[in-house]
Amino acid sequence: MNEATDPYCLRPGESHELLADHLWRRFVVLGDSVAEGLCEPVDGYSDLQWADRIASELCAVRPDLEYLNLGVSGLRTREILSTQLEPALVFGPDLALVVGGGNDAFPATYDADRVDRELTLMITTLQDSGADVMTLGMFDISYSPAVADWLRPGLRQRMRTLSNRTAALADKLNTIHIPLTDHPLSTDPTLYSTDGRHGNARSDAIATAETLRVLGRRLKAPHQKSPS
Repeated sequence: MNEATDPYCLRPGESHELLADHLWRRFVVLGDSVAEGLCEPVDGYSDLQWADRIASELCAVRPDLEYLNLGVSGLRTREILSTQLEPALVFGPDLALVVGGGNDAFPATYDADRVDRELTLMITTLQDSGADVMTLGMFDISYSPAVADWLRPGLRQRMRTLSNRTAALADKLNTIHIPLTDHPLSTDPTLYSTDGRHGNARSDAIATAETLRVLGRRLKAPHQKSPS
């Protein structure tokens, strides 16, 4: 199997069909390694990482789109907030992707309330500046074969908590939410890289397809309730 035949990836011409009506001109990405992109190669799949692929597909429709990726591997939400929000606002985005919490949820010291507050501040500040904001429910890394067995139960619970709470924030704040945690392949160990903390090129291809489909649905239903 390769990306062209993978039933979970984009079909030929699907991206342009989904994004044909988009008007975004300035796309910024804030986050950790998921945002920065640590894409372990898989034969038959593009090596272009997830956020870059989103930007590429948006540019295919609007070649004048400008793109800034501020993601840095290893950051927790408080560090994303303190180092990336200001330059993101200076960039003046009309579309933003905020990815955070994975590094917070990996250890048992995960403080879900604090992560919620920090994500909320980034989301609402970007929205107040005029940007549509995307959020992410991550693939569940606890299914990676590189994660030690004794770590799996606690990590799985924390990743589920992060996913559920981020989804609740997305609903409350009216973000464009990409729910990958319950994707049919989230439990497939072949989707993850050998470092036990990230996905591989196939996971990025699948995440790209899911992201563009969510964007396409939002474009077809533009009149959304205001964030509360």
